[in-house]
Amino acid sequence: MDRVDVIVVGAGVVGLAIARELALAGLEVVIAERERLIGSGVSSRNSEVVHAGLYYPVGSVRAEMCVRGRELLYDFCAARGVPVRRCGKLIVATRTEDEAKLDVIRQRGRAAGVHDLQLLTREQAQALEPELQCTAALLSPSSGIVDSHGLMTALLGDAENAGAALALTSAFVAAEPDGSGWRVRVGGAAGEPDFELGARWLINAAGLDAQAVASSMNGFPATAIPRRHVARGHYFALTGRAPFSRLIYPTPVDGGLGVHLTLDLGGQARFGPDVEWFESDAAGPALGYDVDASRSLAFYAEVRRYWPRLPDGAMTPSYTGIRPKISGPGEPAADFRIDGPAQHGVPGVVQLFGIESPGLTSSMAIGQRVAAMVTG
Repeated sequence: MDRVDVIVVGAGVVGLAIARELALAGLEVVIAERERLIGSGVSSRNSEVVHAGLYYPVGSVRAEMCVRGRELLYDFCAARGVPVRRCGKLIVATRTEDEAKLDVIRQRGRAAGVHDLQLLTREQAQALEPELQCTAALLSPSSGIVDSHGLMTALLGDAENAGAALALTSAFVAAEPDGSGWRVRVGGAAGEPDFELGARWLINAAGLDAQAVASSMNGFPATAIPRRHVARGHYFALTGRAPFSRLIYPTPVDGGLGVHLTLDLGGQARFGPDVEWFESDAAGPALGYDVDASRSLAFYAEVRRYWPRLPDGAMTPSYTGIRPKISGPGEPAADFRIDGPAQHGVPGVVQLFGIESPGLTSSMAIGQRVAAMVTG
């Protein structure tokens, strides 16, 4: 049986960032990915927003990873030629009773290290975005948008140049400790046999499947695996060009940041995501990525709170994404779980649970944290 230093399960943006850091540290790394393409799960079904770090409790892993990851991402994209733009974001209150939420977000962001936030009056906000309707707004100049697939391709390129190997159509099946690390069984492509590979370290960056992967590690305690909660979000695209040059976000809602307006690098606008909860650990209903066009009715109502001139019939179904949550409806948003031996007591394992938004922004900082756990 061949052996390597590290096996990373999952070739989403977080798994690729981790593999890059470990390979650059001189370790022999294999990335095991179930699908035929990198980043075909959670990483390819989001808003592609670079978050500044406004929403997360002071001292949380989310806040730390987002603020540090944002600057790492911007610097990396500039060095590698990955398309990215600091377009800025306006968080808007559409009722006077929501204005206090803006100051809470501002204070939380400043405490986390986001020092460029500006509270705006209605007139100041409308001077920036004339089509906007609000009573007040919070401007975040450091927020932006990125080509997520370009980012993942660049991360993989660095990892492979440093010696990492990517194994596509190679689903994680099971693992067991073997005295010097882990014996990992990986499923081959259709019609091909499973194969085994040894590793000193096993990194679980499987996103939505992180709990299933952890449960398939012989000897890993079930008490260290948080319950999975599943929330799907719909996105709708705007037909025609948007009259906004910045991202527009309402004040947050239960389970997410509200139906916001984001832009891609070509200037095309999209709306979403909403929040559709499913049973936490049930095998069914099967979670598909079909878009329920009827949900656009609620989208129109939400968006017209801050853009009242949104035309009828201007939204078309775009795509859906599924968040790998570890907190359920009505519960406070759970922090990122980046659990190494110090947290769960099992040698040679790092488990990543609940890496939802701002996981894309945080990916490179998460990569550094996991690499520090592995290299000591």
